[in-house]
Amino acid sequence: MSLNMDLQAFNKRILPVQGRLFRLAQMFLRNREEAEDAIQDVFLRLWTNRQQLESYQSVEALAVQMTKNLCLDRLKSHHKQKTSHETDMIALQAADVSPYRQVENSDSAGLMHRLIGELPEQQKLVLHLRDVEEYTLEEIEEVTGLSNANIRTILSRARQKLRENYLKAENYGTGY
Repeated sequence: MSLNMDLQAFNKRILPVQGRLFRLAQMFLRNREEAEDAIQDVFLRLWTNRQQLESYQSVEALAVQMTKNLCLDRLKSHHKQKTSHETDMIALQAADVSPYRQVENSDSAGLMHRLIGELPEQQKLVLHLRDVEEYTLEEIEEVTGLSNANIRTILSRARQKLRENYLKAENYGTGY
């Protein structure tokens, strides 16, 4: 098989999931450039290991898992790089909430986005795969390795937590 044919086969299997992978990376990293870099890394790793891809039942599930793991690794390394000065600045900014920021926080879409970002990683991932990417429960099972019942429980808890925190925030301003 020629390299060109190999590239065509690779592109046919991987490129259709590029948008999903990017949205997943952006959900975790909250930064377009970081997400693009992460997806490039995932594609490079998949290309490097392209000979082994045939052994996987679902290359998409593998790519989603790789994206999730890479993003979590990047978040951990960024967290370790933060200095105490940056932490102090964030605390000062949080304490000094401007009227503009209060209006921004009360915006429902912004609030929901923030609340989703505060969910535990597993809940965030399952909720994203189900409600944003519209994966079936079976596809989520394949990607995460969780059982169908476990996925339903995680989704239920995530939605319940979102509902509670959203109502708290709406009823009491942003003092949740």
